[in-house]
Amino acid sequence: MHEIEVVQDGSVLSVKLNRPEKKNAINSGMYVALNQALIQATQEFDIRVVVISGAGESFTAGNDIFDFANDAPTDGSAPGFQFIQNLHNFPKPLIAAVQGNAVGIGTTMLLHCDVAYASSTAKFSMPFVTLGVVPEAGSSFLFPRLVGHARASEIFLTGRSFDASEALDLGLINKVVADPLSEAMKTAHLIAEQPPTSVINTKALLKSSNHAAVEAVMNAEGELFRIALQSDEAQAAFMKFLSGKAK
Repeated sequence: MHEIEVVQDGSVLSVKLNRPEKKNAINSGMYVALNQALIQATQEFDIRVVVISGAGESFTAGNDIFDFANDAPTDGSAPGFQFIQNLHNFPKPLIAAVQGNAVGIGTTMLLHCDVAYASSTAKFSMPFVTLGVVPEAGSSFLFPRLVGHARASEIFLTGRSFDASEALDLGLINKVVADPLSEAMKTAHLIAEQPPTSVINTKALLKSSNHAAVEAVMNAEGELFRIALQSDEAQAAFMKFLSGKAK
């Protein structure tokens, strides 16, 4: 089975992380496929909405640490960084359906989604500091603007996880539901029935005040992230994680 499953359902493109045996940890090949799916959705007029979900019990365990440890990205052309850029610039509605663990990019990508649903099993975390790196995907800008500086700092600096109830309170998700994918597809089809140009223009307007600022922050994050990956501190944190000693 493909590690990224892409299925078109009418005007909705369903993009599913399909590596459940690894809790949908995202490797370079998966990022390439995700980028292709977003580019396809951007270019094809009959695709109006994209729904991102994960197979099995987890949304995603985040970046595949083995992949990162063996082939650390050295510049912005790496598939993972391209995915972040494609999320940021994607012109059509993005809807996320989250269950189980949503680690790292699994949480930060929600800041670029227009609607997100989660099950009561969802657990969110952004353990960048714990891994000796820095936040990515513009999260150091978007998350404090969403939840306030104090709460963002506490979550980033401790690396702690938080549940679906807290995610709803923080405004990261729209609703806690029994079946996030079903709810996401229902909303996606509802949006897909709206006039498409109006939808695209409305999304652009909603993002317009922050778009350039997020782009600048993402570039700074990316540079610091790549530098951090080469540090002894990050390597030690990765080894601790890989050895199973990380909390």
